[in-house]
Amino acid sequence: MWTYLSEWLQFAVRWVHVITAIAWVGSSFYFIALDLGLRRRRELPHGVAGEAWQVHGGGFYNMQKYTLAPDELPDELTWFKWESYATWLSGAALLFLVYYLHADLFLIDPGVADLPVWGATLIGIAGLGLGWVVYDLLCKSPLKNNDTALLAILFVYVVLSSYLFAQVFSGRGAMLHTGALIATIMTANVFFLIIPNQKIVVADLKVGKTPDPALGKAAKQRSLHNNYLTLPVIFLMLSNHYPLAFATEWNWVIAGIVLIIGAVIRHFFNTMHATGEKPWWCWAFAGVLFLIVITLSGAPGWRSGPAEAEAETTKREWTADPQYALANSPHFEEAESIIVSRCSMCHAKEPLWPGMTHPPKNIALETSDEVVHYAALIERQAVRSHAMPPGNVSGLEPAERELLARWLADGKAPGLGKGL
Repeated sequence: MWTYLSEWLQFAVRWVHVITAIAWVGSSFYFIALDLGLRRRRELPHGVAGEAWQVHGGGFYNMQKYTLAPDELPDELTWFKWESYATWLSGAALLFLVYYLHADLFLIDPGVADLPVWGATLIGIAGLGLGWVVYDLLCKSPLKNNDTALLAILFVYVVLSSYLFAQVFSGRGAMLHTGALIATIMTANVFFLIIPNQKIVVADLKVGKTPDPALGKAAKQRSLHNNYLTLPVIFLMLSNHYPLAFATEWNWVIAGIVLIIGAVIRHFFNTMHATGEKPWWCWAFAGVLFLIVITLSGAPGWRSGPAEAEAETTKREWTADPQYALANSPHFEEAESIIVSRCSMCHAKEPLWPGMTHPPKNIALETSDEVVHYAALIERQAVRSHAMPPGNVSGLEPAERELLARWLADGKAPGLGKGL
């Protein structure tokens, strides 16, 4: 019963996480666009820095921003904070339910670091907490007066953190924790600095005191960081569903490139909202960087693996009847034996792995037909990447991956299966 409840709990929490993330990202992008799009085209009320006329849902809206605040503050103010808090809390719950309760499957890779479950969990939690502390200290250092230098140092810091995560966790766990680190920084910016500073400003205004302009400057700087981190954090959170992104030894490099891609794309939209200009070069540059990401996802790393056989498969196209070629390959018997012995403990109609009641994604690999049918997925998950088995829990050897690659190459060999 707990297995069913656990899976539905994960689904429910993930649902909440996605909904709240949409709300947070949507409101964040909206206010960035609004702030950059403010114009002063006529005489405005005292203290108003600019306005924007907008149309939505059949209605017209006149949005105005005060340089500091109106002469009298209304009794009711709408605070945009709960979207951020709910996103982080639901994400933390999902991290616990998936990665810490099932650390042996998703977080620990004995080939990287043979950690106990409690040790991997503590490293993950400590890494997120320490990550925020270091970031906050950097932002409060003399670097705060030089945005360019600060952003450069922060970029190096996040990439270094990603590299360190990759030295102790599985690829999936490393990418996810890099994203969680960024998400923690973003929400902590809201909770520990942006909202408290705004509350101090409101309190000062209500008693007729002039607020310290440094409060607004610091909050705006952290808001700017959040703006440029939004797109990379979404990529990193989605990456755990795509082995070509996380199951490569260059995943930490991919994380760094994605940080640049996200910043470049945000620069395009920020420039467009602020000036009306559209720097199309941003998309071309981002496209080139993404091609580098794609290349890195299949590049051999420094650990042993089926690099030679993988390179062979990339030169071939699937034949008109690849399943016939695969089933009649001279390597099939050995490949099937490897798959059944290394994968069917989970990928079976009645899995042997504790707590599993059905095969992941309902994919069974118990018969010859099933092995051949899912050959493309096997190639993606266990040959081109090392996503499967998760954490290599069944001990799939490099030589076995190489044999799988040679078997898969037979399904792409010109001439095999033709005329049948």
